[in-house]
Amino acid sequence: MPEIKKKGLSLEKAKKAVIMIHGRGATADSILSLSSYVNLTDCAILAPQANGSTWYPFGFMASDKGNFESLESSLNQIREVFEEIIQAGIPSEQIFLVGFSQGACLSLEFAARDAQKLGGIVALTGGLIGEKLQAEKYQGSFDGTPVFIGSSNRDFHVPAFRIQESADLLQKMGAHVTVQLFDDPDHTIRPEEIEWVNKNIFL
Repeated sequence: MPEIKKKGLSLEKAKKAVIMIHGRGATADSILSLSSYVNLTDCAILAPQANGSTWYPFGFMASDKGNFESLESSLNQIREVFEEIIQAGIPSEQIFLVGFSQGACLSLEFAARDAQKLGGIVALTGGLIGEKLQAEKYQGSFDGTPVFIGSSNRDFHVPAFRIQESADLLQKMGAHVTVQLFDDPDHTIRPEEIEWVNKNIFL
């Protein structure tokens, strides 16, 4: 079982759950600190910790072969957390994914591999993972799941074109996708992004 930091209500008491996924070089505790700014007061919050604080060794658009083993292991780690929530009686449409940077990429990749109706996905600077987008890797329908992707329009790590490609593919899979690209060079989480998701996803 992966190391998981928890916050908020217990799974037994909560009717909603959030999986928060940290970025490269960060920790579960660091992404949990974001929960203080998001409307998650009635949720169980679970944050898995990546081995060595990295979900996969290379960039999210690097060679598929180089990232394959670690990426599959990390996707399984998120799947274990997701199944723990389902086993506690919380349905998928009340489960949310929140990730930053590498964690945002992993959030989108995990959700799209087996798409289903979720409470929502918040990808703070991220896109689908792979050297090239391969639509055949993904299956299922999001059935109207709201997806937010926010980023810089010139982020060094996550190109805007891959964000838009990812958004288009997710939209075709039935997600209701909102992309906000900010005219700054920062690799960060912006107050405007938090304000938007609080008004539109974490109601």
